[in-house]
Order: sequence, then structure tokens, then C-alpha cells
Amino acid sequence: MYRHPERALSLKELKVLEGDYNPRTTTLRWMDSVSAQEAQDKLLDIVEHNLAAQIRLLGYVAQLPVARRMLRLSSDLLPFYSHPKVAAFYQSPSVMGRLETLFGAIGDTARQADIRLSFHPGQFCVLGSDRPEVVENSLAEFEYHADMIRMMGYGRRFQDFKCNVHIAGRLGAEGVRTVWSRLSDVARHCITFENDEKTYGVDDCLKLADLAPVVLDIHHCWIHEGQYIAPDDPRVGRIIDSWRGVRPAMHYSQPPESLQGLGFMPAQKLEMEALLKVVNKRDLYLHSDRMWNDWTNRYALQFVDRFDIMFEAKDKNLAVEDFYRQYVVSAQVS
Repeated sequence: MYRHPERALSLKELKVLEGDYNPRTTTLRWMDSVSAQEAQDKLLDIVEHNLAAQIRLLGYVAQLPVARRMLRLSSDLLPFYSHPKVAAFYQSPSVMGRLETLFGAIGDTARQADIRLSFHPGQFCVLGSDRPEVVENSLAEFEYHADMIRMMGYGRRFQDFKCNVHIAGRLGAEGVRTVWSRLSDVARHCITFENDEKTYGVDDCLKLADLAPVVLDIHHCWIHEGQYIAPDDPRVGRIIDSWRGVRPAMHYSQPPESLQGLGFMPAQKLEMEALLKVVNKRDLYLHSDRMWNDWTNRYALQFVDRFDIMFEAKDKNLAVEDFYRQYVVSAQVS
């Protein structure tokens, strides 16, 4: 999602300015309330907008410094693609032909500008579930992303595109291993496994390193283990090895700015023991608007020589812009 820099504007004004870059969607309830033709016309209009919006967003990213040319594409580009009620619409030759043209343009644009692309399917993509129906739906959802990746011209070789998921589900890593052979070649080329903050940490993800790369989320790791993973931790080396020569990606976020109101200052190292005296651990799962804590930023920068760092913040591109100016541009000037 793109955020316009003039945040003092009204929500209506911001919606207009951001709308050209961000996807739209609809609901199954609305589609069921109108004729089949009206629903299909609306859905096609949304799809046309969404894919054109990604081209415009790529245009914005292409103007950024080379080191910042990464983009996580929205998972909502093709609403209800894997839903049984809607599948026939997307499978029709006319719609499929249009999708291949538009996605092909997205892939060409990204490659020409050397933009590194990724997807991150939602939390309901649970490949390690012990419920067969959940596994089937999760496989369909992941293959939806694989279809988009294929139409963009990726998925032809190992990690030419990143599609990231959490292990998730009661069966965990062994459940994922069980369904591995059911994933398409494109899916297996692109899938990565990220440690989460609740159940499946770095060590769990490394159990699957023989299958796919591990995306290190340092914020999740801090919450899960109660301490910051050291840049020279042996597991970091194993994570890098799991990428088999491709530059690794890692995720970075911070807990909300509201911690400042509880006495935790930007220059201060956020220690789990002190935080849990005044907040619930679940409060730390939330993402901040911007990267407000200087200590944590300087900690994260210790990984930048070996990893692409993907920010997860509510203010999206604006959080990255602030960070870049403060820690990269200012360092170059000085």
C-alpha cells in the first residue's frame, strides 16, 4: 500500500491521491446481490484497476535509490480468485488472456527497473494445519499467488521472486513437509518461511531450510525469545545459507509509539522484562507507524550488509523514507 506524504490532508483527499496506487476490492455479499453479469463487470473493473495500480506503484519504486527498490505486492489483486463461486470467471479465456497481458507488463516493468518483488499470503494460509479442509484451502491460496507469479514471468528459477508464509498450524514444520510435493514448481521456487512471534520461531523455520529459505523477522524473534538475536548468532549464518547464494531478505518492525507514553524513550533499548511489567505481550505484536526507536534501528542496521531489510510499518513507504534520510543520507553527508 502506498501512503501519500501530505498527511495533513483530509481522509477524502488522501483516498483520492493514494487510490491510483492502491488496490480495490468488493464483497461476495454484494456480488450475490446483483446479476451475474453486473458482478462480473464490476470484478473485471476492479481487476483492471488493481493491476494498473501496481504498474503505477512500480513507477514510484523505480525512481527510488537502487538499494530501496523492493516491493511487496498486494495479495488482493484478484479478489476471490481461489473461491469456488468465482473461479470460473478467472478461468474464462478472455479474462485469463487479459490477466496474462497485465501481469506480464508488471513483471517486465519490475525487471527493467531491477525491483525485487514479493508476496505475503495472509494468516489463513496454514499449510501445517491438522484439518484437511484448511490444508486444501491453504494450498489453493498459495497457488493463487503462484499463478500471479507465473504470469509475471517469475518462478522459473530458485528465488527469482519471494512468496513468504509462516509455518502455522498444529502439525508445524512436519505438516508443511507432508504437503510439499503438492505445491507446484513455481510455488516451490518462490516460497519462504518466516519465524513468528507466538509459536514457530527461528529454530522451527530452520528445520525446513533444506526445502526453502528462511526469512528472519528480528521483531518476531525478539518477542518469541525475549531477547535480540545477535548478528553473529550461528543461526544467522544458517539462515543466509538457506538462500543458496541469493541475497537474503529479512523483516523489521517495531512495537507501537504508544510505549513512549509509558516512559520508553527512542534512545532506549527496549527490554522485554521491563516492558512486560506495564504492557501485555500481545501489545508488542502490533506494528508502529514509523521506526521511532533509535536503539532498535541501529541494531537492525547491523544486518544491512548481508540482508535486504523489508520494513513492516503502518505508514508504509513513509516509514522507509524517514529511516533512509536519517540513517543513510545523513551518514553519507557527514
